[in-house]
Amino acid sequence: LAESLAALMLRLKGYRMLARRFRSPAGEIDLIGLRGGLIVVVEVKARSGQRARHAIASLGTKQRRRIERAAAFFQAGHPGLENCDIRFDLITLGPGWLPRHLPGAWIIGD
Repeated sequence: LAESLAALMLRLKGYRMLARRFRSPAGEIDLIGLRGGLIVVVEVKARSGQRARHAIASLGTKQRRRIERAAAFFQAGHPGLENCDIRFDLITLGPGWLPRHLPGAWIIGD
């Protein structure tokens, strides 16, 4: 449900969804969208209660690297996207609070 809500939010913001639950030998990506010439790789974190900060903190270095490798794998497999820039976003959700979209949540090598 969290990924569906996140995808809907992105579509309402003008993103075209390219993939959902993309799996590669390098790892998995929750959502991949496109707006203009920008590929947006999105990690969705759902938490109970008011723990948005815990959702953000749970995205560790190891997981970010795995997502980055999976994004490179995705881009390499789609020749029409080789010149697009990639941005890594985070969307946090929880009961009783609206989804929070954090564009550019991290940069490769952070």
